[in-house]
Amino acid sequence: MFKITPNPPETDPIPYDAALEPRNIKEATERAINFYLNPSALKTSIPTRKTGKIYLIDPTVDNETLLVEATETLSSASDMARDLADVIDPSQRKKMLILQQVIMLSELVVGRVLDNQRLPH
Repeated sequence: MFKITPNPPETDPIPYDAALEPRNIKEATERAINFYLNPSALKTSIPTRKTGKIYLIDPTVDNETLLVEATETLSSASDMARDLADVIDPSQRKKMLILQQVIMLSELVVGRVLDNQRLPH
């Protein structure tokens, strides 16, 4: 029987890659071992970490506005903690009420600072 399509060419099942040369593999292995296991090796390739600035408060906002926002945030957190204390397990209720009290005290401190602010006339 006559075959219409020719047989595929015989090729090496693993294509040639220069990176797979034994010398290259040995060098890469030594770099990896020195990087992770040799504390005396200089680790110049590790980039320095920058601190993230995901949340940023506008530096032009005045102190009164910041204190009002902090007071409102603390008030909301206090309300949430009090509401959660009513629905959680009784063994954890006391901890939640203590947290609510700490938040409330912080709210009072911020409120006092806000009251002490001398506003320009």
